[in-house]
Amino acid sequence: MTSASIEAVKPASDRQVISRLVRFVKGHKAIVAGVVIITLVALVALLAPVLSPYSPTKVHAVDRLKGIGSPGYLLGADQQGRDMLSRLMWGSRSSLAIAVVPLVVAGSIGLILGAIAGYVGRIYETLIMRSMDVLFGLPPILLAIAVAATLSPGLGNLIISLTIVLVPPMTRVTFQVVNTLKVQSFVEAAQASGASTRQIIFDQILPNSLAPVLAYGASLAGSMVVFGAGISFIGLGIQPPEADWGRMINDGREVLDLHPHVSTLPGLAIFVLAAGFNFLGDGLRDLLDPRMRM
Repeated sequence: MTSASIEAVKPASDRQVISRLVRFVKGHKAIVAGVVIITLVALVALLAPVLSPYSPTKVHAVDRLKGIGSPGYLLGADQQGRDMLSRLMWGSRSSLAIAVVPLVVAGSIGLILGAIAGYVGRIYETLIMRSMDVLFGLPPILLAIAVAATLSPGLGNLIISLTIVLVPPMTRVTFQVVNTLKVQSFVEAAQASGASTRQIIFDQILPNSLAPVLAYGASLAGSMVVFGAGISFIGLGIQPPEADWGRMINDGREVLDLHPHVSTLPGLAIFVLAAGFNFLGDGLRDLLDPRMRM
């Protein structure tokens, strides 16, 4: 093929890539919306030390309860004179940690437990799944509050409480996925080749379970943002003077009538981040579900 022919082919290839990307965006707008929201919040959290105009804990007594758009305070100030924009930026760090870390830990635990219960079965299935049923018997938010109340307040213990809440649903979903996978031909081929149970679980079952479990976990991340904010709101999560969206809503209750921005702004931030994770989870579910693709 001549160089002229290669040059003629290359633009067509580029157009195909762009066309596929456009079709993907049009067909999965929820994924794109979720990724954009989460990426923006993650960038704000990462760059908070650079972008925030003030320290999130610095008190300016003479500027207390400044309104939105006041000189020096783009989003106003709270009842102690702390800059709302700075506190929202720094609070995004704990909210992202609350959404992501419990899912990663609980997802890893749930994958292992669900794979063992679903593939090995017998006594393992009984012990694991009945234990999960006991935890399922409690409303998730009440279970999280009970664990958080047992432990001392703080971000680390808040993450532990939310992780415990997430293990049962992640295990249950993995168990259901594994029950479908274990009768597939590639698993039967691995069994016929003499692969051990451990090899089949880690080489065949878990890699093929990851995508649907990840999609389900992404849809739960929004709930974790709300749960974490709620636990901090009642005083069992992140403690002052650290910036946290749930705690900021609580701080603004006393001035809600005259200065609603103190509670409304962190409430909107929670809503946007939770919606971003929900968009991502719904989009991934549609992308991975053959019925939805058809």
